[in-house]
Amino acid sequence: MSDGAVFAKKPELALAQHKFAALNGTAEQRSQALQLLVDGIKQNKMAAFYTQLVGEGVLKSDAALLKELETASAAELATLDKNVEEAKEEHGDLEQNESSIHRAVFLAQIGEEEKAHAAYEEVLQRPTTTLNQKLDIVFGKLRLGLFYYKPQAIQKEIERAHELVDKGGDWDRRNRLKAIECLWHCSQRQFKEASALFIECLSTYASPELMPMSEFVCHGALACAVVMSRSDIKKKVIDAPEVVEVVGAIPNVDKMLRSLYDCRYADFFVALAAVETDHLKVSRYLNAHRQFFTREMRIRGYAQLLESYLSLTIKSMADAFGVTQDFIDKELSRFVAAGRLHCVIDKVGGIVVTNRPDTKNAQYQGMIKQGDLLLNRIQKLSGIISM
Repeated sequence: MSDGAVFAKKPELALAQHKFAALNGTAEQRSQALQLLVDGIKQNKMAAFYTQLVGEGVLKSDAALLKELETASAAELATLDKNVEEAKEEHGDLEQNESSIHRAVFLAQIGEEEKAHAAYEEVLQRPTTTLNQKLDIVFGKLRLGLFYYKPQAIQKEIERAHELVDKGGDWDRRNRLKAIECLWHCSQRQFKEASALFIECLSTYASPELMPMSEFVCHGALACAVVMSRSDIKKKVIDAPEVVEVVGAIPNVDKMLRSLYDCRYADFFVALAAVETDHLKVSRYLNAHRQFFTREMRIRGYAQLLESYLSLTIKSMADAFGVTQDFIDKELSRFVAAGRLHCVIDKVGGIVVTNRPDTKNAQYQGMIKQGDLLLNRIQKLSGIISM
């Protein structure tokens, strides 16, 4: 774009996060989020978005504020319309496209979702639109999808962005796309894919308009916590310089990872509860998966402790996690029955006996099964040949 921007930074995704926190956070989080939401609406002249929030009951109606927003947005839109007309009369195709893109960005900024999509798409379909302009438009449409959380639109634009990037997108746009995909996979509970992208773009993260570095590290680290091995978490997350730099802003995430690695299970449980309250419940991308995440992390903690023993008492296990024996008994019973923990509970003796799976035997059985399938296929093939 003419101002040097390589990425449409409107609408501000932080405002969608503030809206989510205002609806799902604690009383203190809600109060702070509402104030930040109102400030952002005023700054960005978001008359349409303000009207939507009033209709949803998120904000109270204020006729004077709405009129102020409508007047300001109408005045700036008129200026942008004038710029588009001047570009058509006095400039070439490049300038015409950029003036139209600026107009679409402003429509996105004020909350005119459908009008912004239509304006973006109109420029995208022009034969004179350059590859970089097309990428900026697709990223702008991606932001709209993320802001209003439209999964189908997000997936469509990610695929479109990949096609354009493969045709010659620069390093900056490729890296931004990876960061967006990381969050998208988090929102879809695809933590393995999210963790891989997080590690890949962590050292080169340059998308503060997507979210601050500390929040990106928070989401990526939580995805890694579910799927990565203990040694990889230590090497690639806990000790990563980029993570160490921002842990002051996400202390509970750091405490959860370090306490699990150091086998301080009581501290791990306390930190896990804090992570759920401070991050999972108020994250637009992770809120829907908070029960899954906390369950998987508890299983991970139990399994890590059990790996060190052939057997241990329920009391010692409860003491290690800082909970009651009844709680541990219920947790283990549920996870053992589901096949998530390999142990046997001796209720009479009050002990837990580990029952590690025999991996060699499993490999042997798998080889036999594959061999049977191969022999069956060979027999079928020989029958066809003989005919």
